[in-house]
Amino acid sequence: MQDLLNLYAPISLEDMREIRLMNRIDTKFVTTVPVLLQLLEMAKDDYWAQEIDGERNLAYQTTYFDTLDYNMYYVHQSGHTNRQKLRFRTYVSSNLQFMEVKTKNNHGRTKKKRMKVVDTDITDSEKLNFLQEHLRYNPDELRPAIANSFNRITLVNKGKTERLTIDTDLQFNNLVTGTKRNMGKLVIVELKRDGLCYSPVLEMLRQLRVFPHGFSKYCMGSALTNDELKVNRFKQKLRDVERIVRTRV
Repeated sequence: MQDLLNLYAPISLEDMREIRLMNRIDTKFVTTVPVLLQLLEMAKDDYWAQEIDGERNLAYQTTYFDTLDYNMYYVHQSGHTNRQKLRFRTYVSSNLQFMEVKTKNNHGRTKKKRMKVVDTDITDSEKLNFLQEHLRYNPDELRPAIANSFNRITLVNKGKTERLTIDTDLQFNNLVTGTKRNMGKLVIVELKRDGLCYSPVLEMLRQLRVFPHGFSKYCMGSALTNDELKVNRFKQKLRDVERIVRTRV
């Protein structure tokens, strides 16, 4: 994979800041590493690869919090668009960590508020003030629920109208049950584009028979590592993920 990434012209984090995507549409896809290698070969002339300190495939770690009764999980599963998640994300290579509150409103728009932190303790005053301003949940009722790790490639089209994040080597560690799950060759692709602008990669994905497929790392990871959780509306997505991992070559 690294040899393919080296074929891409680089784009710096500073240049990435120019890409605002004011009317953003997010679309997720689920595939496998062999298909990803084909996609990277097809896309190399139309996209830049984000490069930070010489790296193009960056390691991430994330810890999600939820209530004792998993309200955030169940609100998402029920299909409510007005929902929130609380997570701590660590950029491993730079050792930077942020506490993030993600809010998806009734119009399907996702807003993210974040602050730089050094740990996941949500009881200190600075974090509590941030949570009281941006999170609808009582911090006293939250606990670490699940952690994940993955590697991320970020591509930017040369028209600067979209970003493509590609997550591989996804692993879950349930902090309540102690169950771990390695997702093997599963790949999560997320296309973030400016409105309905033309997207080169969409046609490439169609050619590879990779179609839109929702995948919440928090919800899917929780469902895969905690047998006590009801999966209801996630059943088909879980079957799809297992099938994709088992059959795509």
